Amino acid sequence: MKKVAIIMGSDSDLPIVQKGVDVLKNFGVPYEVHVYSAHRTPDEAGIFASKAEENGFGVLIAAAGMAAHLAGAIAARTTLPVIGIPCKSSVLDGMDALLSTVQMPSGVPVATVAINGATNAALLAVQILALADSELNSKLKAKKESDRLKALEKDAKISAEI
Repeated sequence: MKKVAIIMGSDSDLPIVQKGVDVLKNFGVPYEVHVYSAHRTPDEAGIFASKAEENGFGVLIAAAGMAAHLAGAIAARTTLPVIGIPCKSSVLDGMDALLSTVQMPSGVPVATVAINGATNAALLAVQILALADSELNSKLKAKKESDRLKALEKDAKISAEI
């Protein structure tokens, strides 16, 4: 199975990223977590991205706040799917990171999830990997069915109470 890389622009993003790590663990997807900044360590970030495919990665997730150029910088150096997580900062509530992550130029695609959306980023990574992995696909289907049953239980409880 291919690995997923989660790259953070700063270690302060770890509490957000941890939710995605938990999803990958639950699905048994191998992963690595790194801190590379598009601005402070651009060479290291670029080398990591350019060698990711040969190092066994199938999807890259990039989490960054404020100017949030990390996902685009990573996507510029690989043909692997890149998922951006815009992180909320203390200044503009993450809107700056969201716009920086989602507004990529033509030819440099980055799939972007919600602000602080590490859970969905990891689930999207799992869905991408599941295209070539039937066991992972079965786990995803089981999760969706479990989520459906939980929602129906909540519906039944509310209907009975009201």
